[in-house]
Parts: sequence; C-alpha cells; structure tokens
Amino acid sequence: MSCGLLNSSNEPVPLRSGSVTVLIRGFVADVSCELLYRNEEQGPVEAMFVFPVDPEAAVYAFEARLGSTCIQAQLREKQQAQQLYGDALAGGQSSFLLQQEGTKGDVFSCSLGNLPPGEEAALTLRYVCELPLEPDGAARYMLPAVLRPRYTPHGETHRYSCHISLPGETHSPQHRHCTPYRWDGEDVTQGVPRVPQGELPYTLSLSATLQSPHGIDRVLSNCSLTPLSYTSGNRTSAQVSLAEAPPWDRDVELLVYYAEPHKPSAMLEIGLPGAEPGSLMGDPAVMVTLLPSLPEAVLGQSSAGEFIFLLDRSGSMECPMDSRDRSPQRIDSAKETLVLLLKSLPLGCYFNIYSFGSQFESFYPQSVAYTQQTMAKSLQRVQQLQADLGGTEILAPLQAIYRSPCQDGHPRQLFVFTDGEVGNTQEVITEVQRHRGSHR
Repeated sequence: MSCGLLNSSNEPVPLRSGSVTVLIRGFVADVSCELLYRNEEQGPVEAMFVFPVDPEAAVYAFEARLGSTCIQAQLREKQQAQQLYGDALAGGQSSFLLQQEGTKGDVFSCSLGNLPPGEEAALTLRYVCELPLEPDGAARYMLPAVLRPRYTPHGETHRYSCHISLPGETHSPQHRHCTPYRWDGEDVTQGVPRVPQGELPYTLSLSATLQSPHGIDRVLSNCSLTPLSYTSGNRTSAQVSLAEAPPWDRDVELLVYYAEPHKPSAMLEIGLPGAEPGSLMGDPAVMVTLLPSLPEAVLGQSSAGEFIFLLDRSGSMECPMDSRDRSPQRIDSAKETLVLLLKSLPLGCYFNIYSFGSQFESFYPQSVAYTQQTMAKSLQRVQQLQADLGGTEILAPLQAIYRSPCQDGHPRQLFVFTDGEVGNTQEVITEVQRHRGSHR
C-alpha cells in the first residue's frame, strides 16, 4: 500500500520538505509534522493523503493548504463525523472525511481535491503516541518512514533495513530491531517512494523537547544530534535536534533515558475550551505512569536468560509441511523460525544451538554471549543445516544439555524443533522431569 500524498493513480506527489517537532513527556510523544508537496505534473492531480499510524498512536489534528484552499479537520465521534459529512454533501458543500481504514492497523486517509500544476500542498499532521520501553530502560521514538521517503541505490530493488538489538551496544541504537509499519499483513514501507542516493529532492528537520519531573539523563540516536540543551536548572526539561541530514538507509530513532524512571509521575490535561462537558475533549484527563523495578528474585527469572535451541535434523524433516504444491520442507520451516528467534533474543543473554538425528552436534561447547559477531556467525551456520543426520534420537542431546553448566543468573530455557516420534518416550519424559527445577 502506498503512503504519503498520492494522485489518483496511487503514485506519490513529490515531497519538497519535512519539519517534525516532538514533545516527549515521560513515555508519551506529541508529534507535529509539517510536510510540503509540489505537483510537478503538466496538469492538475487529484490528491489524497494516506498516513499509517502505530496501534499505540492517535491522530488528533490535520490541516491541508492547497493554494488558496484550506482544509481543516475537526475531531468528532465517529458516528457524528459520518453524519456531518453526509449532511454537508447533501447540502452541496465541500466536505472531506479523515477516517481509519482496515482492520489490522490504523491507516488514515483524506481526499484533498485537485492540486493544480506547479502548485504546492502544505500539510500539517499532529498525533500522540505511547513510546515503547527498551530493555535498557530507554523510551524509544521512531520517525515513521512514510514521512521520510527512502532511497534505493542504483541497481537494487525495494527493500528496508532491519537492525537487531544486541547486548553491549545499548549506546548504538543503529543495531536495534526496527519493525516496519504494517497494514493488513503488507509492509507499508514498500509503498514509500524511493530515489537514488544523493538525489533526494527534499529536506528534513527534526527537533525534540523533552520533559520529565524526575530529570532527563541523556538522549541517544542512530543519527547525528546537537548537544543536549537543558532548559531548566534541575534538568527536568531539555531540547535536542538533528545536527545534519540523517542517513537515508535507516529510520530516525531517539532513545531517551530518564534519571529516575521508576518514580511514579502524573500528567494532567485540561479539556478544550468551549467543548461540551462529557464529550471526547470536554473533560480534563489525567495519566499516571508507573514503571516498577522488580528484583529478579520476585520475577522468578532474569529478562536476559540462557536460550538453547534443539533442532531435529532427521531424514523425515525433508518432508514437505503439507500436501500443497510448493509447500516448504519441515527443516526449512524450522530454520526460518529459528532465525526469527535468534534475531529476537534479549540484551545480555546467552545462547547455543544443538541439532540431532542418529547423533548430535552443537554450535559451541558451551552457551556464548549474544553479540553481533556470535549472532551473525550462528545465522550463517543455521542456513547451512540440512536434514541429513538419520534417525530421531533426542535423549542423548538432552542429556548433554543437562550436563552442561547453567549460566549463573541466566535461567535456562530450552526450545525443541521436531516432527518425529521416538521409541523411548518414557525415558525422555523422565529425563526432562528430573531437571525441571533448573530447565524450562
């Protein structure tokens, strides 16, 4: 699905500039985007703005200026908005409905009418979103790719970069896992315009104001930032901006670290003046943020444990998953899932990979720390695995795993990938039961 300002053929209208201002209060961001598009066609285009919103976000203001025409959205309850829209059309007035589409994600679209040739469309979009919490305690804000079209180097097809969170690199956000926006199972960023590197026809600025009653420690990014400027003596507010045009092959990401993130905080917002009491925007609202700090003894396990994967490589794993044409082999499906899990491991964990058939082997003598090097090496070896180890003998590798010493402070979890049955079922169950106190 294409996003941004589109013509009637679903092709993008060129973006000329983008200005983004972000107000981050605790774990909530208030984002304002000012986008300038220009019709470079020989004739007018019927323009529509399409914008994907994260499930944790909500658009609350939208304005579009096309020449002398100004379109300003008004926030209404859904049924009331549809009724007003229908009444306006019935009365011969121009009216536009900004609405959510789809069932698996939030996609807002608005028809803006005709944009004459050579004319510009200035759009202002405001939304609020809850910021996800990173394993190291940072609040993460990411600029949606639809507001910043990516490039494709000459000779390459459309793609996106996906970076992985790795232990020991909490100060390098470029290695964190970035999830692309999705709509109805489709990668929305596939519809974002691409142009060759060095030929981007637009500029981008981003500035952020940070507020926290308990103090702001630092801000990190995968892009170059200006020095953090505190605007209050007690460091409860600060400002930061992009120092230069960001690299065009990654999402712009800000990681905000607070001085005392586990202290409760409250935010009060008054209702809109003139709004009817009891309506959506008429009453005051308060938000309380609680970020508990629970010791591992209470949680029962560390968030960064030891993960051991046991993969069946017996001959039956060469069989297709089902009877459909072109169904993948079981070994390929297992490897695909294993790769996904490897890329999703938490910061600071340990891991190892065993495979078995009539005999077994392991990637490492003992579990190793999860780093960029060990993950990359393991991913490469996983791709080379084949269903070539004979029968299904799972007891021996299980015993070897149980004999290997556990990592202190890293509870062990064992994942088994297999399609087969074994003849010594009770022995396997007894062995697993014997070690249930130290292995999950």
